[in-house]
Amino acid sequence: MTIEILIALIGFAFASSITPGPNNLMLMASGANYGLRRTIPHMLGISIGHAFMVVMVGVVLLQVFDTYPVLNIVLKVLSASYMLWLAWKIATALPPEAKEVTGKPFTFLQAAAFQWVNPKAWFMAITAISAYAPQSMGVLAGSLIVALVFSATNLPSVTVWAWMGVQVRRWLGTARRLRTFNISMAVLLVVSLYPMLA
Repeated sequence: MTIEILIALIGFAFASSITPGPNNLMLMASGANYGLRRTIPHMLGISIGHAFMVVMVGVVLLQVFDTYPVLNIVLKVLSASYMLWLAWKIATALPPEAKEVTGKPFTFLQAAAFQWVNPKAWFMAITAISAYAPQSMGVLAGSLIVALVFSATNLPSVTVWAWMGVQVRRWLGTARRLRTFNISMAVLLVVSLYPMLA
């Protein structure tokens, strides 16, 4: 891999990781509702789970999608359905001070598994593998390099979103404001489906 391609990959990984998307919107909501410390497993699940997904996309899944294009449609339907359910959960989350609160932040495994139904994560993985993976090094080595670059840039990026949620929480001192924030995050999550469905 040349230094130019590595710099381009870092730029793509950073730009796609720091911009709004399902992961970042959910992290901001989690930071606002549960605080930064309780959101750490969610952040690590995203970063490590997406790196694993990049490797799997590079090694196996691109060939499967080429052979069975209908799986692409199935994945889109499942992704959209799951994201709509998540948006509903965010919109109906009770504020932390409510006595009957039962919600919990995503666990590491839940966040890692979410990458497989996240349309932006798929776009990032497929684009990175097809555009930046060094073919001369072999499929596995090229995929691992792309995954490592993504993991190194993704974790600081998602941390920023969780931190922003914590900062917003200070403004969300009342249950009504927090409820409005959660509904806004849910609506943005639904809107983020548009590029996949359009």
